[in-house]
Amino acid sequence: MKQLEENFIGKGQVRGFDFTQIKKSKHAYIYCVLTGTSTHYEVFFHKENNHFNCISYPGDASFGSWAWTYGSLDLAIEKFEELNLRKELQNG
Repeated sequence: MKQLEENFIGKGQVRGFDFTQIKKSKHAYIYCVLTGTSTHYEVFFHKENNHFNCISYPGDASFGSWAWTYGSLDLAIEKFEELNLRKELQNG
């Protein structure tokens, strides 16, 4: 299974944005996103794409469903911890 890159430059709608992985667990990720004029943090569940044998980075439609954006690292970490706890509780 191909893992997400730790650092990459965005394409398409996020062309030129600089993405850097801040935290990773078996259930979730946090990426810092530098747009050139601002910084934000994207937090999302670990999702395996078996069709392409890789971990999926969320697209626009995923935000609010299994991915969230925060302007503060503290809030992003809080959500990251919530996602991990939620998965741990689901898995027993």
